[in-house]
Amino acid sequence: MNELTELLIDWSRGDKEALERLMPVVYQELHRLAQFHLRRERDNHTLQTTALVHEAYLRLIDQTQVEWKNRAHFFAISAQMMRRIMVDYARARAYEKRGGDAVRVSLHQAEFVADEKHAPDVLALDEALKELEKFDSRKACVVELRFFGGLGVEETAEVLQVSVGTIIRDWNFAKAWLYNEMRIAE
Repeated sequence: MNELTELLIDWSRGDKEALERLMPVVYQELHRLAQFHLRRERDNHTLQTTALVHEAYLRLIDQTQVEWKNRAHFFAISAQMMRRIMVDYARARAYEKRGGDAVRVSLHQAEFVADEKHAPDVLALDEALKELEKFDSRKACVVELRFFGGLGVEETAEVLQVSVGTIIRDWNFAKAWLYNEMRIAE
């Protein structure tokens, strides 16, 4: 992981060779994240893992003004990219269905949705996250990193530079808050 951090720093300083060595490693991690997210989507979802990875990859490569601090910073940005791509895709599909057979699932239920047939409503979650961000931006960031970025508690604590206990409290609060917001929106 130290090599990954070094490659990120070298890349942000303009080293093109660092980018070439970095991308196979990053691509593999992006693919894992994309599979994690798309596994929770409904059966007839048409966004493919490879398309999500390629879109995220292209957006990340375009980040020329970012000074990468470490691997956690990189994957935090990757989580934001994945969220934006999935929300944009959901919005584009929503105009066709306008609700249709979309099934709303609470954030708590969404943790276990990989084994179920129902997918979380990404648009509703995005709207609720925007509201949470107005109230408490760190808690919204915790959800984004854990839910969209696939980071664990320790990694999230590292990215946000807070204790593991703080992340656990923020995560539990955010899940309950988002559950209420999404339930009210139904």
